[in-house]
Amino acid sequence: MSDPDVDTVLVVDFGAQYAQLIARRVREAHVYSEIVPHTITAAEVAAREPSGIVLSGGPASVHVEGAPTIDPQVYDLDVPILGICYGAQLLARDLGGTVARTGRGEYGRTDLDVVAEGVLFSAAQPRHQPVWMSHFDTITVAPSGAEVTASTRDTPAAAFEDRARGRFGVQFHPEVVHTPHGQEVLEHFLYDACGLAPGWTMSSIIDSQVEAVRAQVGTGRAICGLSGGVDSAVAAALVHKAIGHQLTCVFVDTGLMRQGEGEQVVETFRRHQGIELVHVRAGDRFFERLAGVTDPEDKRKTIGELFIRVFEDASGGIEDARFLVQGTLYPDVIESGTKDAAKIKSHHNVGGLPDDMDFELVEPLRLLFKDEVRKVGTELGLPDEIVWRQPFPGPGLGVRIIGEVTPEKVAMLQAADAIVREEVKAAGLEREIWQAFAVLPDIRSVGVMGDERTYGHPVIIRAVTSEDAMTADWARLPYDLLERMSSRIINEVGGVNRVAYDVTSKPPGTIEWE
Repeated sequence: MSDPDVDTVLVVDFGAQYAQLIARRVREAHVYSEIVPHTITAAEVAAREPSGIVLSGGPASVHVEGAPTIDPQVYDLDVPILGICYGAQLLARDLGGTVARTGRGEYGRTDLDVVAEGVLFSAAQPRHQPVWMSHFDTITVAPSGAEVTASTRDTPAAAFEDRARGRFGVQFHPEVVHTPHGQEVLEHFLYDACGLAPGWTMSSIIDSQVEAVRAQVGTGRAICGLSGGVDSAVAAALVHKAIGHQLTCVFVDTGLMRQGEGEQVVETFRRHQGIELVHVRAGDRFFERLAGVTDPEDKRKTIGELFIRVFEDASGGIEDARFLVQGTLYPDVIESGTKDAAKIKSHHNVGGLPDDMDFELVEPLRLLFKDEVRKVGTELGLPDEIVWRQPFPGPGLGVRIIGEVTPEKVAMLQAADAIVREEVKAAGLEREIWQAFAVLPDIRSVGVMGDERTYGHPVIIRAVTSEDAMTADWARLPYDLLERMSSRIINEVGGVNRVAYDVTSKPPGTIEWE
């Protein structure tokens, strides 16, 4: 994804989810950002030629043994640096300031007093403003040569600037929405301290990726696996723009799709986008392979491996088809396990691929967040029903059916899931809800229907709000909407006698159940 001609800001990850959010906010300012581990060396940073560096927050105290640090020679590079929360404390401590354990931490909404104008705080910003804090240690003395520009009741140096050296720190979190003027602070750093212009746009992303795909594929042939979701759809459209007839899309109908999706995928890409499309109906093969498989990871890997095998079969008649296009996104990469992120689950686009895969991967969306992918899709001319389709896992309904996956369970879940999505759309909440779907757990419950006892399946409704799937909150759906969903599912889906609503956020849960 990196482009030597694009100005880049590196976000140094100190082990929390803050780095991903900071990177998104930088990109929202139309400046390209990449996340790097705190173990990166000064030489590696210098080789990337960044225009700015942001040190993220983190879960640790700078005083704890083994707390993450950064190569001190990074401070000697002629690159502006902004430290946020933990990053500000690290910057202060390493450059001669004082980070004390005062016994008075700050958590949540805090009143900030701007005591001096500088780069981060302009004259247009209020002198008193709310910010979001989350720290126990406190910066009591700014680094040598730095001026304190803001303070709170318990943090004397809540913001500091060494304008001559380009070193800046804020104890609060400007990247969260709970800091109303936080985006302005970040943009002052990007535009004024780093001297950057807001030139990273959807058009520039498309242009750079078209060039990168052409360079990678050359005159070869590529196959793109269409899953029915927005990620693979946008990846296909982008690669098709790059190499045209050299791309063949293979839509593997696994039998695990949402209701009616297969027909819509074929209609959109074969008839409206003019892309060569091979439609493989492979549901029977997937159900046969999944028989008796109940472990979530085994299901993902089973589906992922068979998916590739079907690809290999479908590509037999396509000359020089050695490239496989996938809609892998940045959150997929993070959640599948990186050097600084624990493995949550292996994604179909990442961890589920077999070791002996015969394709070279083409992943033009690998470092993009979902909202950015939607914007790229719109720019490429994809219809709203594709671009705004709710995220759908690569293994499909296979990870929303707990336990063994069978055709009967899939049919039951498809019907229940269709009702959930129909009612959310009818309520006008489709753009507000990140995902809304049904889950079929591997249990049965007693019920009474028509004066008779039943022993049927419960269905669990899951609806969340999110910006990028890194974190999510359960959606506060209206009671009357939940009632309509429950009534319709029980009355219209055979074998279901109970409906429950999942009120778990991420973390501690995940969006999907498996």
